[in-house]
Amino acid sequence: MSSTFLYGANVQANGIRQHYLRYGGEASATRQPLVLIPGITSPAVTWGFVAERLGRHFDTYVLDVRGRGLSSSGPELAYDTDTCADDVSAFIAALGLERVILAGHSMGARFALRALSRGARDIDKLVLIDPPVSGPGRREYPSKLPWYVDSIRDCLRGADLETMRRYCPTWSEDQLRLRAEWLHTCYEPAIVQAFEEFHSVDIHQDLPGVTVPTLLICAGKGGVIQDQDRAEIRDLLPSIRITTAPRAGHMIPWDDYEGFFAAFEDFLGTEL
Repeated sequence: MSSTFLYGANVQANGIRQHYLRYGGEASATRQPLVLIPGITSPAVTWGFVAERLGRHFDTYVLDVRGRGLSSSGPELAYDTDTCADDVSAFIAALGLERVILAGHSMGARFALRALSRGARDIDKLVLIDPPVSGPGRREYPSKLPWYVDSIRDCLRGADLETMRRYCPTWSEDQLRLRAEWLHTCYEPAIVQAFEEFHSVDIHQDLPGVTVPTLLICAGKGGVIQDQDRAEIRDLLPSIRITTAPRAGHMIPWDDYEGFFAAFEDFLGTEL
């Protein structure tokens, strides 16, 4: 099947340059927009293999979160949860998107949820993909900060496939090469702050105010969202739909590509 990739571009929104990749093929202009916010050390390009498939059904935009990929970065910027959530809202507004399906993975899911609580407009549906549910007084996030920092520093020096294999031993060679190529664009202070805010910022407070249809996709083997977390989330947002990719760890589409899309079920109105 031919590629659905259209182009990469930049837009000025929330006071910074935000880089994104667009997928959807020739029919993109007539399709509902889907905006995807990646996780803590995932530049937009690393989600291209997912966006290619989403682009068969939706006008798909994958965002480089500030401090990652080709978006604005550096010591002069703020990287807190609220600011990054406002980036999402500003991005949607700058492109004039309407009836947006807003999806986020891990950190990106936290930013997407916070964007809604801070007044993001033109959101039709929300998809939260295995977001960290750590926070003040809560269970720690299972990954540890040195895993991120050490791998970034290796890539800043120049890393190859075998270097990355030490960090992601189950990934394919193509996935490892892409990570080796792009991980150096992740600005370490931005990564450290995001990780620290997994533990200092509690996103549960944002759930009761969500008024759009919402899907939570959990990784069956990730250890991020456990049974008690599902129960609490459902209490806070009774309308939420919760599904699981049973064979996948936290990086769900990397671990089980077909299982990831199956976990959407019919939430988006079509089988992916």
